[in-house]
Amino acid sequence: MDFSDNPEEAAFRARARAWLDANATVRDGSEKVQDHFMARDAAEVARARDWQARKAKAGWAGLTWPREFGGQGATPIEQVIWNQEEGRYAVPPNVFLIGIGLVGPTVMIHGTEDQKKTVLPRALTGEDIWCQLFSEPAAGSDLAGIRTRARRDGDGWVISGQKVWTSGAHYSTHGILLARSNPQVPKHKGLTMFLVELSDPAIEARPIRQISGGASFNEVFIDNLRVPDSARLGGESEGWKVALTTLMNERFSISIGRATGGARAEDLIALARRVERNGRPAIEDGEVRARIADFTARQRGLEFTSYRVMTSLSRGEAPGEEGSIGKLLLGRLRQEMGAFGMELAGTAAGISAAAQDDVARWRNEYLTAPGNRIAGGSDEIQRTIIGERILGLPPEIRVDKDVAFSEL
Repeated sequence: MDFSDNPEEAAFRARARAWLDANATVRDGSEKVQDHFMARDAAEVARARDWQARKAKAGWAGLTWPREFGGQGATPIEQVIWNQEEGRYAVPPNVFLIGIGLVGPTVMIHGTEDQKKTVLPRALTGEDIWCQLFSEPAAGSDLAGIRTRARRDGDGWVISGQKVWTSGAHYSTHGILLARSNPQVPKHKGLTMFLVELSDPAIEARPIRQISGGASFNEVFIDNLRVPDSARLGGESEGWKVALTTLMNERFSISIGRATGGARAEDLIALARRVERNGRPAIEDGEVRARIADFTARQRGLEFTSYRVMTSLSRGEAPGEEGSIGKLLLGRLRQEMGAFGMELAGTAAGISAAAQDDVARWRNEYLTAPGNRIAGGSDEIQRTIIGERILGLPPEIRVDKDVAFSEL
């Protein structure tokens, strides 16, 4: 692994930092801890739109997009460098991650010329905000098991069903939606993808209040939504192929764009120096030091695993399955660190006043970690990927592979 920038990468980093220095403020550590791509309110969405428009105008948006679609044709490692540098500044959350990282690349491959001309420019500049209408209550982690129906009606389609865990749907303007168009064939073969507008009255997004107090994801109800055939993305009953493109880009975006924020072992050390245990600074307690040492070792292991991805990207290679390793281990680590931070902070960790943000962050880490362990592929899905694609273990037995969905 090579942890250093080559000359071209160093020059790119310098240009990025110079622009950010001139257009943003370096973080001072007082910012509230939050998900790096979820907005808390309409005002934050507005600030995010303004920031995205400024980046697009200066050529810092959609870096890896081909120039023909408004991007810069940059390398993946340059996107990594930009993410690292931007993460040092107090900028709005990246509510455009799904539109630019997932939807845009999928439209480039499967979209019509009209769809490319309509979707891509507005996603790049932040005029449109996209969400991913995939997961459903009855499907669990089985994306191909969805029940939302799309039936032909003349020159268009009528779509009805329910989605769940849809991040950002309550402030998104558009969604990429997977529906079942043919239940008489095996579940992977009867799906069709659509691009829909969330302002349509047939779509209702209901935020789900989370245990942490936030409401970043939603239930979405679709009741006889009528869309023209021009809203179809890819071929009829070829939605699984389109979905795989989206999921591939999701994994890629997570690999190069995972937030560097969140709790760190260094933050636990700082907390342990401020609070007491048995009448002494907690950092002097042997058990506390041992726990923090364990967290530090695990955190460093994840860091070096991410360097493997970055090194592959720097060499122009596609990222491997290391992303699943990081996804699996990071969620559990954050949950355990959050629990220990709450233990150190004591009763102060239960206070929600803004003045207590320095300790309330540990409550937030602990309560949001279970959701993070599900989002983007549950722990079980990541273990399956690691087992089958990295370790070469026999694949899971799938008895429904050749059975019509209507018979399941």
